Amino acid sequence: MAQVLEFKLPDLGEGLTEAEIVRWLVEVGDVVAVDQPVVEVETAKAMVEVPCPYGGVVTARFGEEGTELPVGAPLLTVAVGEEASGGSGRPAGTGGESAGEPPARPRGERAEGSGNVLVGYGTSEAPARRRRVRADGRTVTASPAPSASSAPAVANGRVRAAEPVDGPVPVISPLVRRLARQHDLDLRELTGSGPDGLILRADVEYALRAAEAQGGRPAAPETGTAPHPASAPVAGASPAEVRTPLKGVRGAVADKLSRSRREIPDATCWVDADATELLRTRAAMNAAGGPKISLVALLARICTAALARFPELNSTVDTEAREIVRFGHVHLGFAAQTDRGLVVPVVRDAHARTAEDLTAEFARLTEAGRAGRLTPGELTGGTFTLNNYGVFGVDGSTPIINHPEAAMLGVGRIVPKPWVHEGELAVRQVVQLSLTFDHRVCDGGTAGGFLRYVADCVEQPAVLLRTL
Repeated sequence: MAQVLEFKLPDLGEGLTEAEIVRWLVEVGDVVAVDQPVVEVETAKAMVEVPCPYGGVVTARFGEEGTELPVGAPLLTVAVGEEASGGSGRPAGTGGESAGEPPARPRGERAEGSGNVLVGYGTSEAPARRRRVRADGRTVTASPAPSASSAPAVANGRVRAAEPVDGPVPVISPLVRRLARQHDLDLRELTGSGPDGLILRADVEYALRAAEAQGGRPAAPETGTAPHPASAPVAGASPAEVRTPLKGVRGAVADKLSRSRREIPDATCWVDADATELLRTRAAMNAAGGPKISLVALLARICTAALARFPELNSTVDTEAREIVRFGHVHLGFAAQTDRGLVVPVVRDAHARTAEDLTAEFARLTEAGRAGRLTPGELTGGTFTLNNYGVFGVDGSTPIINHPEAAMLGVGRIVPKPWVHEGELAVRQVVQLSLTFDHRVCDGGTAGGFLRYVADCVEQPAVLLRTL
């Protein structure tokens, strides 16, 4: 006899207490395998596919897409046992699901490497060959990507098969699905450029650009379509008001910044520096051949050298124990603006990396952040933050410390300005550097010494060689 087991939202780690349901990967009546992803959720750290620890038939789901659930709340129930998948009828559900036949979705049989699969990865099985199993025994298999010999047709600027594929759409990333939904774009009309016909974000963006170039734009959603939860009108609110819930990434950022302001007695000092020689040094390094060096990598290298001289700033305050905890390593965070909001990826052991290695790691984490693939571990554990707000075209700022760290270095834009150089007025490339620090871990003398050393390295990169 089948036994009905309840699967609850698991603890996703890093102190997370809740998650928002982004997309269900199963329907009531589906047969699921052990460790198969069943729901895609968004936490304050990242987007995660949650696998089910039971194998059997889904009898109920709890929570609609857009619903926020606390850790430990029921997600779904699964009928486990030999009789669970038998019979021709759909098991009765208690989660309010429709009894109609749902459209096929990408399914993944159990494969090595599955588990808490992050956005953009998935299991080792190719998406185009994944199967969807119903409780009545029927199996729907995804058709392979169209071959060169099929009769092509053009839709949304992309070549597609003459007939829509009757099966799962070869898409792994929920960001791709969300982008398509926002523009009412049918993914079945696209041919993916990824492995095994996998549809990538670039394919969707290409289709949208092609549709716009042809004088049109993707059709708007049908009348009556429910608005996105983040922009849904609030009862009684003025028509001119737009209310955005503080949840997900935005909510996490708001909570952290508020806590930083409440707990940390911060202070800021700043200095202008002549970055002309730093720019020349970088140009000379890149002209020598080999991997290109980014400016932020050189600034990171300067930061780690400065922290070696002023380790008080590479610390945190344990308020319960009333102790200052000084770290022996530098996990360098850097602020990055993405479509999902501000994120601060962390470069582990930045003090032990070369400029080339730092350049590559900054590029990798930045791309992962833009694609929504950053893991919780890549967003936590920083000991010091580098904030290059100069990319926004501003000169200075007084940034809020990334709690529970003790300091943040801000870098403004580098612009030509009149500057006294070797006793004469000249036009030089000038940057403003600012340091916001926790006044509990050090006094102004330490903070000023750190910032002055950073400025000296910017003005005379040869100073950095003394610490290598």
